[in-house]
Amino acid sequence: MANYKTTQAVESLAAEIGENIYIDVAKWHLYLSDAHLHTTVAEKVYPLLENDEVSEDAITDILRSISVSLGGGKKEVSLLELLPKQCQTNLLELLEEFQRR
Repeated sequence: MANYKTTQAVESLAAEIGENIYIDVAKWHLYLSDAHLHTTVAEKVYPLLENDEVSEDAITDILRSISVSLGGGKKEVSLLELLPKQCQTNLLELLEEFQRR
């Protein structure tokens, strides 16, 4: 039963991340749900929520660890490099709010 609750929580978190956080490519905003990255981010940050370890440094490390393939795989860039600073701040605030609920 706990596994089901965890799965639901990750899916709910992924939906919020996907709707609110975007990467910036040539001033185009590509939301993480459209880029199919929202679930990956949610799965990686959820343990921080469970262990009450949400911090800017922890989020930065996770974003740095997620590789995004560009140009059909010709280049790999960390998600951290593609997120505007404001989106990083928004992600931290979103996670803190999610944790409070």
